[in-house]
Amino acid sequence: MSYYSRSPPPLQHPVPTHPAFIPEPPSTPASPQGYQRFASSPPPTQQYAARTQYNPPPFQPIPNPQHQHIPDFAAWGMNDSTAQFGMHLGQTAVAAGQDYVQKNFAGMIPVTMLKHHFNVSNSYVMHKLQLVVFPWRHKPWTRKVRRTEAGHTEWQPPRDDINSPDLYIPLMALVTYILVAALQTGLQERFHPQILGTSATRALLVVLLDFLFVQCGCYLLNVQGTGQVVDLIAYGGYKFVGVILTLFAGLLNLGTTIYTLVFLYAFAANALFVLRSLRSVVLPDSPANVGTVNPASRKRRITFLFLEAVLQVVYMGILVRV
Repeated sequence: MSYYSRSPPPLQHPVPTHPAFIPEPPSTPASPQGYQRFASSPPPTQQYAARTQYNPPPFQPIPNPQHQHIPDFAAWGMNDSTAQFGMHLGQTAVAAGQDYVQKNFAGMIPVTMLKHHFNVSNSYVMHKLQLVVFPWRHKPWTRKVRRTEAGHTEWQPPRDDINSPDLYIPLMALVTYILVAALQTGLQERFHPQILGTSATRALLVVLLDFLFVQCGCYLLNVQGTGQVVDLIAYGGYKFVGVILTLFAGLLNLGTTIYTLVFLYAFAANALFVLRSLRSVVLPDSPANVGTVNPASRKRRITFLFLEAVLQVVYMGILVRV
């Protein structure tokens, strides 16, 4: 009986023993941002904290500086490679065209001087129109020069010198002349689209004839430094201002007498303007040219200037006949 009444010995669980030093794991590549590396399973509190602290950043592609200014052609249904090839082909064609124009037309058309002759301001345009219409009291007529950084002298632009020729007023006057001529024919019930082309052709031929006459006269008189081609064309284009005034007098139906008086005044004003402006070309005031022109040559040059001024009545008479 005593054997069965004896209680069994108590169970004893083995106590786990851990080493005093746990070696670190070998180095591995950097983990993504927000993750933590554990040698063993972390406690539940640390697992919960890791889940709550990790917020993956939104995906942001790294911009490529070579493709920052290229539009999204895929939105238009175009392949990116095809669009880039088209843009490259267009840039190559434009560069080839500019090179062709520079090589073939740079000698005929002084493109570099066009910017100088269009360098105008509102104040210059107003004072220049006043000078063309009322040239009687204007002084002086000599052009101003300036010295560049390289030490060379050049003419000042029209913005800074009212006596400098420009191409803005002649070009605008040419376009206005064509429109006013079309308006006059329309009021007379004889307008036709060919009137625009006819008026433009007539105007360009008159400017060309005037330019050739001045250029040939300077060549025959042995005028040194006859000026630039653009300057002579600009001087010949100011006559359209007087022609427009004459056409407006005809549109107002003020009578034949008023129309004739306006035409004669416009001719006289333009003749004086051309005479005084071309004097700096035919009879320059520079000290280098004073002693080289003998009295006989000087007289011939003055006669040529008066002939050019008188011919303005012929040119303007052709232009007002629309």
